[in-house]
Amino acid sequence: MSNDLNTHEGHRERMRKRYLATGFDSFQDHEILEMILYNCYSRINTNDIAHRLLDNFGSLSAVLEAPVDSLKAAGLSERVAVYLRMIPDIARAYLDDRNNSASKIISLDTVGEYFVSKFIGRMDENLILLLMDAKCKELYCGVVATGTASGSDVPVRHIVDLAMRYNATNAAIAHNHPSGVALPSRNDIKATNTLHSTLALVGVRLVDHIIVADNDFISLRESALCSSLMTGE
Repeated sequence: MSNDLNTHEGHRERMRKRYLATGFDSFQDHEILEMILYNCYSRINTNDIAHRLLDNFGSLSAVLEAPVDSLKAAGLSERVAVYLRMIPDIARAYLDDRNNSASKIISLDTVGEYFVSKFIGRMDENLILLLMDAKCKELYCGVVATGTASGSDVPVRHIVDLAMRYNATNAAIAHNHPSGVALPSRNDIKATNTLHSTLALVGVRLVDHIIVADNDFISLRESALCSSLMTGE
């Protein structure tokens, strides 16, 4: 028993030293997950657990994005399942903070990339609103609607209220398609046209509607699928 414990601790120490030397660049997915699980299991061989989870869900990202109930069904405790599920949310918070745009100009050419990181780890459909001043500096950015995996509504009145509260001049919205296909529906186009015309009544220009799926996105303005966004007014 003592020899097994020493071997186990020796392996963990070698993994830590390897990480300190190279980061995760030289690690395989099961080794990354194994090290993450060190923080949950002090004396258990997490290599076996990592392999089982990867076999079950198919990839490292799928494990970390799996619902808590699915992780529990795969044999994890709720504490461990919640810990893993927190990682994508931590990544999103980290990127939001690191890429804080409060003092940056957000151009129409970069607004799609701006939104992509804000959907990391979001399994349900969310609608995010970005409000900007006349120079396109960020005034506000946040989730304004949360739905299921099959859709969320555009809260036009709430968006208009926020735009007026922040004295915005320009606005952009984005929502994700958890299905993985970044193609707009008829409802997406209709809702965009409605929001565009309503914001215009209070002097706010809706510059784009971005649809995000995985790491891909489509701009309704660039795709010419939404007539109101093509006017530039």
